[in-house]
Amino acid sequence: MAEQRGDGRGTGDLRGGGQDAGEPRRRGVRPEEARAWEELVTTARRTVSDGLVVGTSGNVSVRVGDTVLVTPSGVPYDRLGPDEVTGVGLDGRQVLGTLVPTSELPMHLAVYRTTDARAVVHTHAVHATAVSTLVSELPLIHYMAAALGGPVRVAPYATYGTDELAENMLRALADRSGCLLQNHGTVTHGPTLDQAYDRTAQLEWMCRLWLTAASVPNLSPSLLSGEQLAEVEKQLRGYGQHR
Repeated sequence: MAEQRGDGRGTGDLRGGGQDAGEPRRRGVRPEEARAWEELVTTARRTVSDGLVVGTSGNVSVRVGDTVLVTPSGVPYDRLGPDEVTGVGLDGRQVLGTLVPTSELPMHLAVYRTTDARAVVHTHAVHATAVSTLVSELPLIHYMAAALGGPVRVAPYATYGTDELAENMLRALADRSGCLLQNHGTVTHGPTLDQAYDRTAQLEWMCRLWLTAASVPNLSPSLLSGEQLAEVEKQLRGYGQHR
């Protein structure tokens, strides 16, 4: 299981989990970071309660200024509290907390370094992971693909926690806010944790929809065209309440 390793309290991790002799002491948590951490923990627990992850798999992060708050490696989300704040700089150096950051930190940092995202959600959602083993792109089964920027691509498989996986993910995310990771799961990002999470939930739902429709014997699901999806993208620009 990718992100499950011990209790996350090790040192010397290459991703900034440990503090070597001579490093400056980590600073205290700022008020805006404390509020963001509380929201992050709520979102992480939601991935479990909504069945998008099992145990400590998957991970969540949120950017506050130049600091990335991220779930620690191998710690059950119901054990995370105000004293477990874990944060790194955009260079990966740990600046908050003593728990080892998630092993998928390279993916999260890659998103923040190349987009204007403020939150990232990574899950091992069952239907989305199943689809990632079958196709190189999620078929256009529903117009909500437009909410993710277009047809959802599948990033080629690479070992979890590696720069190779982060690079594959970035290519799949080009002009998108979500992608599938082959034989692994999902990654979505957004301007807020709520939006990043909602995109994850929508992606899992679309994958479930396609698997359900495609499983009917002797029938093939109808799919949308690129032109139909483009029309929806125009509609979505004016969707919702405007104040």
